[in-house]
Amino acid sequence: MFLSRPTPVLPTADQALRGRPEPGFPVPERHTVLGTRLLGPYPEGLETADFALGCFWGAERKFWQTEGVYTTLVGYQGGFTSHPLYEEVCSGLTGHTEVVRVVFDPSVVSYERLLKLFWESHDPTQGYRQGNDVGTQYRSAVYTHSPAQAVTAEASRDAYQQVLTAAGHAVITTEIAPADAHAFYPAEAYHQQYLDKNPAGYCGIGGTGVSCPIGIAQAPGE
Repeated sequence: MFLSRPTPVLPTADQALRGRPEPGFPVPERHTVLGTRLLGPYPEGLETADFALGCFWGAERKFWQTEGVYTTLVGYQGGFTSHPLYEEVCSGLTGHTEVVRVVFDPSVVSYERLLKLFWESHDPTQGYRQGNDVGTQYRSAVYTHSPAQAVTAEASRDAYQQVLTAAGHAVITTEIAPADAHAFYPAEAYHQQYLDKNPAGYCGIGGTGVSCPIGIAQAPGE
């Protein structure tokens, strides 16, 4: 007899855990690879982008390895519970997904280039899972920090959908929503730059193998 896992379901605001008024743990000051501040303040001229593409351990490494990225940190976003703990997020009762916050220099790397990396580093058609990782916390999402980011993210989704459809893939399930309506809560210290601290650690990140037709134009200064 084969046993199947129940289909994950997002909680409503009334069903979600209450959370807490203040963080339940400290966040490290510096990035272990880049040496930059995790929570700021950041130098002038930098921009912020938030991406959810499955387990944030491997996802964060994808971005800190990208030229023009000032810092990265992982956290929880898109749910209802204030200042959640990892175990709470994994319970499915907070509504959050695992997110990488990317602070970048747009004169070196464009938002379009980061979106291309985002789309190609996971399968955005899988709903509440990535590969063998099943749960609402693994859903795909882009939380935008400006109207321009929102327009660019939506255009990139539509362009990628065309090539995914041509390659026989399903419909993209990625949520695109404004970051100011979805608070970002940094994750615990041991999650930050996890694969730098644990080089042989688990990385569930894997794409569809289909190239995303965006990010071709160079940013100023490239």
